[in-house]
Amino acid sequence: MPVDLYCSYIYEHNRTHLTHGIYTQQDGLYADNATNEEDGASSDATEGHDDEDEIYEGEYQGVPAYNDGKPRDGQVALGQPVSDSLKSRKELENERQADEEELAQQYELIMQECGHGRFQWQLFFVLGLALMSDGVEVFVVGFVLPSAETDMCVPNSGAGWLGSIVYLGMMFGAFFWGGLSDKVGRRQCLLISMSVNGFFAFLSSFVQGYSMFLFCRMVSGFGIGGAVPIVFSYFAEVLAREKRGEHLSWLCMFWMIGGIYASAMAWAIIPHYGWSFSMGSAYQFHSWRVFVVVCALPCVSAVVALTFMPESPRFYLEMGKHDEAWMVLKHIHDTNMRARGEPERVFTVSTPWALHFIIPAAAEPLAGDRSVSPPIWLTFMKCFNHPVKENTMKLAAVWFTLSFGYYGLSVWFPDVIKHLQADEYASRVKIHNNERIEDFTFNFTLENQIHRNGVFVNDRFISMKFKAVTFIDSSFLNCYFEDVSSVGSFFRNCTFVDSFFYNTDIDDTKLTNSRVINSSFHHNKTGCQMTFDDDYSAYWVYFVNFLGTLAVLPGNIVSALLMDKIGRLSMLGGSMVLSGISCFFLWFGTSESMMIFMLCLYNGLSISAWNSLDVVTTELYPTDRRGTGFGFCNAMCKLAAVLGNLIFGSLVGITKAIPILLASSVLVGGGLVGLRLPDTRANVLM
Repeated sequence: MPVDLYCSYIYEHNRTHLTHGIYTQQDGLYADNATNEEDGASSDATEGHDDEDEIYEGEYQGVPAYNDGKPRDGQVALGQPVSDSLKSRKELENERQADEEELAQQYELIMQECGHGRFQWQLFFVLGLALMSDGVEVFVVGFVLPSAETDMCVPNSGAGWLGSIVYLGMMFGAFFWGGLSDKVGRRQCLLISMSVNGFFAFLSSFVQGYSMFLFCRMVSGFGIGGAVPIVFSYFAEVLAREKRGEHLSWLCMFWMIGGIYASAMAWAIIPHYGWSFSMGSAYQFHSWRVFVVVCALPCVSAVVALTFMPESPRFYLEMGKHDEAWMVLKHIHDTNMRARGEPERVFTVSTPWALHFIIPAAAEPLAGDRSVSPPIWLTFMKCFNHPVKENTMKLAAVWFTLSFGYYGLSVWFPDVIKHLQADEYASRVKIHNNERIEDFTFNFTLENQIHRNGVFVNDRFISMKFKAVTFIDSSFLNCYFEDVSSVGSFFRNCTFVDSFFYNTDIDDTKLTNSRVINSSFHHNKTGCQMTFDDDYSAYWVYFVNFLGTLAVLPGNIVSALLMDKIGRLSMLGGSMVLSGISCFFLWFGTSESMMIFMLCLYNGLSISAWNSLDVVTTELYPTDRRGTGFGFCNAMCKLAAVLGNLIFGSLVGITKAIPILLASSVLVGGGLVGLRLPDTRANVLM
């Protein structure tokens, strides 16, 4: 009998024997009868044996010899296993899929025996910190952007790059770390990726140049990009089926907590411009940099906590590391049993070698699957093979549409509110025409004013601020400027004669088509001057984001409680369709209060779709490509975020019709696609 046919037969015989004869259900527990025999018993799985013993065992079991009844060409002898070479690729794939389903059922039984308790809750909070860091990273971009660009004197041509480049880093990070987690492990990849994020996020708060700041935030985004795909894959693999949907949904709440944390810290820290220090004129450390440091704390906490957690046992089994998997499973079982007050309860899979038969290592690639591609790329290509190809395409479409609408509107909402504030602020501007002021001392703030054709003679501007003040066609004769700062203020077509400037920030960028005659500038302030003193809009933007993030709390609770009752697909499709419909109410958003209400409503309706999509994506992919598939889908999410930022941001103040129709159509369309995904509520992790 050929060795490969015989080994296949023996393996199937032993696996069937162990699965149906040894690992059986008894009084709610699973008894390993192989370990309950007398102490002197031995097994071929644990003691050495030679080929002759195997041949004798095969003959004893009635396996026909190789020379018994040779088949004719094109035929297979009766009772003899069919060689893999005689089977079609589809047949082999179907057999492998059936084996994976059977083995997944066996792993499900083991996880049910381990129970749900202290270990899962410990891992829940550790992974929650990692997911919280992802939420913080997303919100840090929007909160830091105005302050960083002002502090670093970024011209309009460079403005906006920070938001896009961070999302690009997260896009590549999701694909890379997700794929790598299928090769080297969930815990190890998450530790490395979070360490990269924490280090470069912390470093970005100290760099002075905008280009270096962009680089640090991009690498920081690359690190945090691995959080979402790894966190959900990791946690799902230690949950039993009846607990998975609900507890993965509860885990999603940490992303919301991250957004609330970032909003609250921005509201409390950034507007306090006095929270800063400088070392000469070369190094400035303003309040927004303090905010960046504070936002790195959840990531650092996650890295420390992860060092005390074990690797996913499901990943170990996929890699054929049965001893390591057994140790983790026993640790989960014992931890939960001690917490229940049942420390005497014994883990019935009492020896590591039993896992070799209950759940063997992952199958080798099919014949013809030869490739010189890198492992991550090869695993990625498997996401487009039968039977997950169609699901991958649908998931990518749903992730893209949901992200495009969500992040696009997330940019559009605050900018529209700021646009409404700017219009209201401009309506209160004070206009002064043809004024003449002589020998007067200005030592207070001038705000929201326009001075046309003014004449200032022998005037002194000392220790004061110009805030949104514009001088047009005005003349300054023998005037003195000392310790003057300006925000949004300009001198257009003005003339300065015999004037003196000391310690001011008035330079060529603020003197538009102006003439300077016999005047001098001394000890000008370096850098871009920024201030939040009495800046109502700064406080208001952070408060609006805080309310919008807090509004998703009811949706999080509802989705967690109903995920396993009404199903993932109903939750996903219904949430996206309702979110798309809610966009039409933006036609009535003519005031700040109405826009804030619509922002909260939209966020509350869309969060259920995000939670459902996380659960469905985790459950649709088998273990050997779960991180890769989730990483690819999350990369599509971040690509959509970049496009949404660019497209929706360019439409602020231009038209309402295009953003509303665009967001509504993609959300409704994505929801309809999501309804066509397979229902995974009753699935075990393959």
